[in-house]
Amino acid sequence: MVEKFRVWAPIMIVTLFPGWLAAQTLVPQFHDRFAQETDAMRRAQAMPKLGDAEFGELTRDIDAGKLPEALAILKEYRDEIQSCEKGLDARNIDAEKHPKGYKQLEISLRQSLRKLNNLLVSSTADEQAPFLEVRKDLEDLNRHLIHELFPKSPSDDTTPPD
Repeated sequence: MVEKFRVWAPIMIVTLFPGWLAAQTLVPQFHDRFAQETDAMRRAQAMPKLGDAEFGELTRDIDAGKLPEALAILKEYRDEIQSCEKGLDARNIDAEKHPKGYKQLEISLRQSLRKLNNLLVSSTADEQAPFLEVRKDLEDLNRHLIHELFPKSPSDDTTPPD
């Protein structure tokens, strides 16, 4: 009986938690692809998968009480988003007319901010403080991306109504 358990236990763990195992092996692959990519648009399009994988690690570290490691992952994510944003801006393309890259980056960032907010709810104020600083940077980046995608907000319209 014990021998059967030794054989089947690892198989059951991998079957029950495939996402955990995949995330453990995929993060380095996503990082490598992201680092090797030179085109800003393709880097931005890669951020949703990389961000999901990094937030999986971030969640595990916070759940395990490894706050310094989780903060390092969040800072790395912020740096990657900033890198994508600067690369897209350097292309001098009208994001409103050609949103490819901007749109994927903004959606990924918005989802990541939502995940971060959910993670921080159960933390104390002292634990939250360094995360909130990085969150502010991410929120600023998100506002910039939204402004690039939608430069003319209703309040900017100066034409009088008919």
